[in-house]
Amino acid sequence: MKRQTSLLVAMLALLPVPASAHPHIFIDAKFDVVAAPDGSISELRNVWSFDEVFTSSVLMDFGKAGDDALSASELKAVGKTVKDSLAQYDYYTNVTSNGKAVPMAKPDAIQADYKDGSLTLTFSLKPVEKTFLKGTTIFGIYDKTLYTAVDFATDNDMSMSGPASGRCKRKVIRPNPKEVMAENQAALTSMFFSDPKGTDYSLLVATRLEVQC
Repeated sequence: MKRQTSLLVAMLALLPVPASAHPHIFIDAKFDVVAAPDGSISELRNVWSFDEVFTSSVLMDFGKAGDDALSASELKAVGKTVKDSLAQYDYYTNVTSNGKAVPMAKPDAIQADYKDGSLTLTFSLKPVEKTFLKGTTIFGIYDKTLYTAVDFATDNDMSMSGPASGRCKRKVIRPNPKEVMAENQAALTSMFFSDPKGTDYSLLVATRLEVQC
């Protein structure tokens, strides 16, 4: 597939974030924590719909010239490229259980779809080790480099399902960026923003799901 990794890899947050720290890619996301019958995390389901500009770039990079569509094989190539390129960024997925990080395994596959001018990616992640929903578990879907903005339009877009979900309480946390900046102004230096490894600022402003079981 011609140029199948050139633009997609470059744009999907694989570039150092500039000092301005403005996002260049925008995702409308839906996220669902599936609780297994024994109270463990069965899987984390993600649906990402990309903005028109990024979608157009993918069409140019993967599709046939002049064809405003993507074939099954081209969509498969998009999914594989994203799966490979976002592995080092943990698929923008950050999970902690009672303050301890919960590593996630790579998805079996990422399904790409193109409809009504929008590229959509669907995939599931599972913990590397069995992890129970006990105490406080926090789920954040965000790009630490701040290159990509992941947005959840409503609180219902960060949900919980599965046999054991009823015993837990969920809360969507939406920090106010202005308040965060005011509270952390002393740390917000140019070096802080331009750190290519990401900073704690991305966590402070990210929308996240808190689950109490």
